[in-house]
Amino acid sequence: MNAQWKEIPQIRCMLPADLDGVIAVEHEVFLFPWTHRNFSDSLNAGYHCRVLEQSGHIFGYGVMTIGADEAHLLTLSIAAGWQRQGWGEKLLQQFICIAREHHAKSMFLDVRESNRAAAKLYERIGFRNIAKRKDYYPAMGGREDSLVMELML
Repeated sequence: MNAQWKEIPQIRCMLPADLDGVIAVEHEVFLFPWTHRNFSDSLNAGYHCRVLEQSGHIFGYGVMTIGADEAHLLTLSIAAGWQRQGWGEKLLQQFICIAREHHAKSMFLDVRESNRAAAKLYERIGFRNIAKRKDYYPAMGGREDSLVMELML
């Protein structure tokens, strides 16, 4: 019997050595990606940075900060080939747990107004749209509004 065992994907703390893999996913899924320095600064600042990994391959990540009883999810992304398999929700739930462990009372995030799939995921988990930020995101040919969403913890 020649069965191949695949390592189970795991969520773990992001390390500086992960940044090349994180940047590869970032460039795959965003037209206006964060830079290597954005992620490095987040790690150095002590933000809650996590990766989704299988057999040494990073296929998702997120960054969250917590302060003054509030958590703010700064970014969360899943590589294109891994999307629509529940990984975004698993990673988001991990961040919600971290926020609760740190006694945050609410969690905020911004999502592009055009990213209906992500907004629906957030709504399904319990986030509600509380505001709109005009021209928050860079976009092709201009700027795009963000939806500000909140989850009461």
